[in-house]
Amino acid sequence: MIVDKANAALDSVYSADTPEALAKAYAAWAATYDSETASLGYLLPFLIAAWVARHVPAGEGPLLDAGCGTGLSGPSLKALGYHDIAGLDLSDDMLKIAGSRQAYSDLKNAMLGGPLPWPDGHFRAFFSTGVFTIGHAPASGLHELVRITRKGGHAIFTVRDQVFASGGFQAVFDELAQAKKWRPVEESPWFRCYAIGDPEALVKTFVFEVL
Repeated sequence: MIVDKANAALDSVYSADTPEALAKAYAAWAATYDSETASLGYLLPFLIAAWVARHVPAGEGPLLDAGCGTGLSGPSLKALGYHDIAGLDLSDDMLKIAGSRQAYSDLKNAMLGGPLPWPDGHFRAFFSTGVFTIGHAPASGLHELVRITRKGGHAIFTVRDQVFASGGFQAVFDELAQAKKWRPVEESPWFRCYAIGDPEALVKTFVFEVL
């Protein structure tokens, strides 16, 4: 059953304890990722387009899909008039699928938490869904994402409930605010990231303006 396969794949990526293990888990999942997450009612790659459209006018500069996976967000944003979208992911197999969607102008293999291959202030905004979650990108990765986002730009991303406190996200939020690198703009309530499966999996969307 497709839902069972999706849940097994989720367990595999959540239990990966090294970046290499995580990349291997996503390589194994890449071919069936879209259909299996759809079976769970995965909302985030599509819902993030609403927050981007609310805060970032189309045509003001490039966007970064940080942890783009198979590129599910790209076509939605392209349909809304965003045509300059870059993506990064740690899985080459996922990036190949993202490239096939014809929605990304640039795709790079990179890992959140390490240095990113773009200059300071390059992007008008970055967005990220499902990446700040169990066993994935650390909160510290936000520093580098803010570095490559221009002043007046936006940081738009989701954080899973299970890692918000344990992962030190509030501390990183406060560090960036105290350093006058960003200011909070919007924060959603906690909501389900799967409309059908896993009703206890909650996320929150955060929006900051880069200063």
